[in-house]
Order: sequence, then structure tokens, then C-alpha cells
Amino acid sequence: MSQTEVTTAPRPLLLADGRPAARAWTLDPALRHLNHGSFGAVPLVAQERQQELRTRMESAPVVWFPELPRRLAAVRAELAAFLGADPGDLALVPNASAGASVVYAGLDRRDGGEIVVTDHGYGAVTMGAQRLARRWGGRVRTAGVPLDAGEEQAYEAVMAEVGEATGLVVLDQVTSATARRLPVERISAETRRRGVPLLVDGAHAPGLIAAPLDGWDGDFWTGNLHKWGCAPRGTAALVARGPLRDGLYPLIDSWGAADPYPDRFDQQGTLDATGPLAAATALDFVDRVWGWPAARRYMDELAGYGERIVGAALTDLTGADASVDVGMPVPGMRLVRLPDGLGESRLAADALRDRAPAELGVEAAFTSFGGIGYLRLSAHVYNTAEDYEYFAEKCVPVLGEWARAAR
Repeated sequence: MSQTEVTTAPRPLLLADGRPAARAWTLDPALRHLNHGSFGAVPLVAQERQQELRTRMESAPVVWFPELPRRLAAVRAELAAFLGADPGDLALVPNASAGASVVYAGLDRRDGGEIVVTDHGYGAVTMGAQRLARRWGGRVRTAGVPLDAGEEQAYEAVMAEVGEATGLVVLDQVTSATARRLPVERISAETRRRGVPLLVDGAHAPGLIAAPLDGWDGDFWTGNLHKWGCAPRGTAALVARGPLRDGLYPLIDSWGAADPYPDRFDQQGTLDATGPLAAATALDFVDRVWGWPAARRYMDELAGYGERIVGAALTDLTGADASVDVGMPVPGMRLVRLPDGLGESRLAADALRDRAPAELGVEAAFTSFGGIGYLRLSAHVYNTAEDYEYFAEKCVPVLGEWARAAR
């Protein structure tokens, strides 16, 4: 559904007993939670399952930890089914950034090798790529992809930076700051043909995209289950295919180091692994109550509605069009442009994020790209149209005051 098709507010999703969906979460009722995309939110049933597992762990730790690899292997099979992956390809990692770090540490040295990233890349992952390039004695090449670039233009921009010296391409499946897709499927086919390793940062993909691995033919993919999937934090997957995966090891060396991939990731010392063990409870909750297709459809319609009303309020406030032309948009997330003077750098955008809960009564994502500040709207099943109406009516005028003070 295109963003212009959403003209009315979607009806809120309810629990089976008729209560609002938000009652299944323990979110602070004093705040409007409009930034699910950053850290997710864990439903109460998954929190309770995780606490049950923690209680069992603490009651008999000498029994718990030797049994943990077997438990995690079973969890990997469940998560692989949700993602559409082969269980033998999937290792558990704490988050997508950790998955990227595993790949950076596992690649053989390539003297003078170059790493291709895009200007939409997640900062922490790009920093890791820069560190790897320094170890190789090479450099990072940054592909500039216009925000409104369609598939063809984005593909050409990335592949223009790939050459004989390229040792790795790092590509976001869903960009964090700009809420757009990149053509990972098409690029993976070409990098495979050229023999260039590809790492896909799919941090936002699980739960947001129905089949995030469909059409991907790369070497490495990593994604968070604790964002749109609502699993407890510290739950992410690394999917690796082909011979390069034999060089991948967990960031902590432990007694499973001699095991093959991915089994060696199931044993990493004395870690609290109750998050991954409770992940299926969160995924099953959404599926059982609403079904993932219906949940994704609602999230997309609601994000589109929020974009329309918040964008209209900002346009009325400033006289400048706040709508944003995003090439290859994703479901569940939208961008609107902030007034001039707000969020024009990452640090400035982060400062708005930190200020918003106290002064606006909302958790919101403020981002920056190309020297322009944006409000990134994201929606989940617990959100309602009223959340975005509140922001348009109560928060947009305050943003105008902040912008005038900043100029």
C-alpha cells in the first residue's frame, strides 16, 4: 500500500478478549511509544517466559549451563523456520552489530583490500568496516545512494564502487536512518557472480519483512529478532552460507570452539541466554493473536496514516513541504522532514531523541541524512491512530519552537 492511499485511520488491533493490544505490553503509559524500530518492545508473555527461565537457571546453574547448548540448538531451529533459513546456516548472536563483528573478525586478511558501504549504513557497522579496512591496509569506499533512488539507481550506485580490490560489500537491507530498502537481492546475485563476499545488515528485517531471506544469494546476513519480532533484547541471528562460514567464530572463545559452525555459537561461557530461549514465545504470541500478515498490514497502514497527519501538521507549521520521497520504501516505517535547524547531524538528532520523552511525552526517532533532519515514524500492533494524532497536535508546535530557538 502506498503512503498516499492511507486516507483514514486503521481500526486498532485488539486482544482476543477485546482489550487494546497495548495491554499485552508493559510500556510506560505516561509516554507515547512511536519508535518501535530502535529497540523493539517485549510483550508481557515473553517477559514472563524469560523470567521463568531465569528462575530455573538460578535454581540449578550447574544443571542449566551444561544443558544450554542443547536448548539453544532447538531455539535455532524455531527461529530459522520463522526467517525461512536452513537451521544449519543460522547462529545466534546478541544483535546485528555483533553479527557484523563476527564476519569482520572471520574474514582472511586481504592486503590493500577495500570495503564498500553506502552512505545509508548503520554507523556502528560502518565503524567496524573502517577498522577492518585499517587492518587490511585498505580503505572504505562509500556509495552515495540518493534518498529517492529506485532499485536501478541504487544498484548502479553500489556496483560502481565494486572493483578488483573489493574484499567485502556491506549493505543494509532496511536502512536505519532513512527507512528504505536497498536492492540486496540483485546486488547479491552480482557479487556472487564476481566472487565478492557480501554482508547484509538486516537489523530491521525480521518481522517487518515477511521473508527477509528470499532472493538473497550472499555470504552473510544478520538480523535482530528483538526489534519488529518483539523478542527479548539480545536475540539476533547470523545466517552464513558457503565456504567462508567455516571461518566464523563467536566473539567469546569457549568450550564449543572446536565444534562446527553454527554449533560453536551455542556455548559462550556463562552468559544469560534466556532472551533467545524466550524469543519463540514473542513470535508465537503475535502469530496466535493476530497473525503476522495482519500485523504487518496494520503496522504499514498506521505508519502511512501517521506520516500523512504529522507531515501535514509540519507543512502547515513551516510552509515547507514535509513529505519525503523515499525510494524503495519499507512497510511499518515512514519519514517526514523536520523544520530547518532540527536534527541536521546525527548528534543533533540524538539530542532530540533524548529530549523528547521529558518535554514531548513521546519516545520518537529523530534521524539525519545529508544534513537534513527527519522524524522516522515506526508503528507496531500496540500503536493506535491516537498516538500520531497526539504528536501532530501537541508535539509539532513544540518542534516549531525548538527550530526557531535553534536558528
